[in-house]
Amino acid sequence: MLRIKNISEVIGKKVYTAEGDFFGFVEEVNLYDNRIDGWKIRVSSGFMSSLGGARGVVIPHQFVKAIGDVVVVTKASLPAKDDGADMLDMSDGSTGAAEEELA
Repeated sequence: MLRIKNISEVIGKKVYTAEGDFFGFVEEVNLYDNRIDGWKIRVSSGFMSSLGGARGVVIPHQFVKAIGDVVVVTKASLPAKDDGADMLDMSDGSTGAAEEELA
């Protein structure tokens, strides 16, 4: 289990995959029942095309391998291009996936 003194210290940190690829920046933390549920990551332009143009993703906390000077996530946790459930289009503030389910 990862220990963090202040969550605010993690916001803005660079995020890398376990393979060493730069992925993006931590933008927000999702809390549930006073515990970290996931991390909203603003994706770098290098990964944006592989994620179907999504500007961000939510990575579940169990896929975060390390938090220090940078955040390290497993590449297996990253959503595939056709998996829109965890991808976010942050340009209009909506997730898109939830809107499709309601339609």
